[in-house]
Amino acid sequence: MSNYKNSIFYIGVTSVFSVLIYFIIGKGKSLEHTEAIRSPTSNTSAWTDFTQSIIHNLQHPLAMLLIQIITIIFVARFFGWIFRKIGQPSVIGEMIAGIVLGPSLFGYYFPQYSAMLFPLESLGNLHFLSQIGLILFMFVIGMELDLKALKNKANDAVVISHASIIFPFTLGIGLAYYIYNEFAPSGIEFLSFALFLGIAMSITAFPVLARIVQERGIHKTRLGTIVITCAAADDITAWCILAAVIAIVKAGSITSSIYIIALAIVYVLVMLHVVRPFLKRIGDLKTSRESLTKPVVAIFLLTLIISAYASEVIGIHALFGAFMAGAIMPESARFRNIIIEKVEDVAVILLLPLFFVFTGLRTQIGLLNDPYQWKITALIIAVAVVGKFFGSALAAKFVGQSWRDSLTIGALMNTRGLMELVVLNIGYDLGVLSAEIFTMMVIMALVTTFMTGPALNLINIIFRKDAVSNELKANAKYKILFSFGNAERGKSMLRLAHCLVKKDLDGNLITGLHLAASNEVLTFNVEDHERKMFRSVIAESDALNQKMLTLFKISYDIDSDIVEIANQGEYDLLLVGLGQSIFEGTLLGKVLGYTTQIINPDRIIDKFTGRETMFGNSPFDERTRQLLAKTKMPVGILIDKNLNTPDDIFIPIFTSDDSYLLRFVDMLVQNHGSRVIIYFAGENLEPDTDVLREIGKLETASPGHFSILPERVIKKEFLQRQDLMMISTEGYKYLLDAKSSWLANVPSVLIIKQ
Repeated sequence: MSNYKNSIFYIGVTSVFSVLIYFIIGKGKSLEHTEAIRSPTSNTSAWTDFTQSIIHNLQHPLAMLLIQIITIIFVARFFGWIFRKIGQPSVIGEMIAGIVLGPSLFGYYFPQYSAMLFPLESLGNLHFLSQIGLILFMFVIGMELDLKALKNKANDAVVISHASIIFPFTLGIGLAYYIYNEFAPSGIEFLSFALFLGIAMSITAFPVLARIVQERGIHKTRLGTIVITCAAADDITAWCILAAVIAIVKAGSITSSIYIIALAIVYVLVMLHVVRPFLKRIGDLKTSRESLTKPVVAIFLLTLIISAYASEVIGIHALFGAFMAGAIMPESARFRNIIIEKVEDVAVILLLPLFFVFTGLRTQIGLLNDPYQWKITALIIAVAVVGKFFGSALAAKFVGQSWRDSLTIGALMNTRGLMELVVLNIGYDLGVLSAEIFTMMVIMALVTTFMTGPALNLINIIFRKDAVSNELKANAKYKILFSFGNAERGKSMLRLAHCLVKKDLDGNLITGLHLAASNEVLTFNVEDHERKMFRSVIAESDALNQKMLTLFKISYDIDSDIVEIANQGEYDLLLVGLGQSIFEGTLLGKVLGYTTQIINPDRIIDKFTGRETMFGNSPFDERTRQLLAKTKMPVGILIDKNLNTPDDIFIPIFTSDDSYLLRFVDMLVQNHGSRVIIYFAGENLEPDTDVLREIGKLETASPGHFSILPERVIKKEFLQRQDLMMISTEGYKYLLDAKSSWLANVPSVLIIKQ
């Protein structure tokens, strides 16, 4: 009855008011002065008017900026994905994406389309928006620095850090002397040119370095602590020097820059001794996500903006102010987590790629059209590597590090990444760097960042350092690796692994693996995240009296790292959880279901490598499909429905090929005493003779633990009495294709790939 009343009310109200609107508009016509109303004089058709309107809308500055952002994000994410696949940080791919969209490639081969997408008059909007992204990013970088570690840093870290600045700085000034006459912009003093080349050679990309250290799993070692401390101290020192260099360049001489530097010192003192204590009091009071209300967040963001504005007005660039604002934020890790979460995604995913592309639009590799210019580019790269790599390595060796650790420190400190591009763009904006030198230095930044990974691999090969711990290659009878994304699923996998080997705990090895995406864990919060993820899993292993190794790693490509660790560790079984598509069960999923199978990059690679025919019809998500394709051992895929212990197990056998499942069942029977019911399923329900013979052997060894289900129809009540269904990958695919009613009632499922 209520629905009818609502319908009558809705129809009545809309009808009455529609009539009223029509009446008022009719009356309003009488108010018009006919001679003042201009009628359209154009003889164009309605379609022409429509198309002209669309073209006008497409050329509007806002529409132009939005299509630029869409294009940039797509291209940046694509190139970032490619470079993650080849073991490089995604920032390298995003830097390359900027050059690809610039005049060096897209603009060179498709000049008309490039001019349409990036017209000169639109670059101003792109520039300012990218600067906002940089300000937010530098704010995050400042917050990610662990100032407590810097306060307690070891003397050798100080020596290495400052040596890694003074060596390349000096070589950069020497390089400036060599190329000043040919490549310095006209009207630029040698001092300004030399100082900028010196600081450009000295910079280290702290965020990229920290991610590489974490991804390599050395962040908890003494070497990892030293190199991160060195990079943090390097970053702070280099940015202070850069601020002084900018002041000198803008003032024109060291003498006249003294006023700017003095004002900058006052600014820093105010930030440290006035603003920082004020923010600390707020941070101490507002430590939870609920207490950080919008007015409170506004205070911290205003601090960022005012700090950036003050440093820009003083003459030391807004980015230094943003970096300073981040560095003085309250030291509470929980507080910084919350603020960074609010800022980082917008800065890194949306706005930062704009900076890469804007840099790419300035980078004109076509300007280097002379062999001599490429020789100078090679010289710049050589000077950068010698100064930073060997300078850091020799300093590390001098303070007592081994040659392996010294070279590793040198390779990591030679990483320049985004920080180099920031410095170069500042120099280009100030007119200190010409277009040719800017392009050469961008190439140097790409090469030195790209070489970090291969250099570390080469160092490990030379010093015969295995990527996998010797513990993982121990002489165990049976080794199980389980990889989990959340603690509850990890506990279920641990219990299942324990049941497979628990009667011979000393002779077997179980390893728990958790990989965290590099963009989800903050630099200073890695150890807290590791403790949080493993706490309940370790407690479960203690309760089971099960020894367990733990592996934790920051990863750029989680799927590839799982495969690499499993294969290199020579495990006998890999346990993973089944992922789900974000589109599963939605209308969009039905629309995109076919399309995503075509455009998925992994699927394209598999098409060329020959795996597509094997997995083209796979019932699994892309992540699981890749694991099945690339691992060298059996893989168990657990669909966890609150699995406790596998006391009662149900196994459907579809073909004689499924007999490999019996080996895993036998392990559960021998070690845990599981009760197993076998059901011959599929189109041919007759038991296979070979399988029956194998079951008979198992029954003889473990009487009373095996039985064959005689019924031909599986009932819901039967399935609900089971703890676990163990099934082959082909059997699982058969159930999905047949839309079997089992799937709604099955217990936890373990799908095993042979």
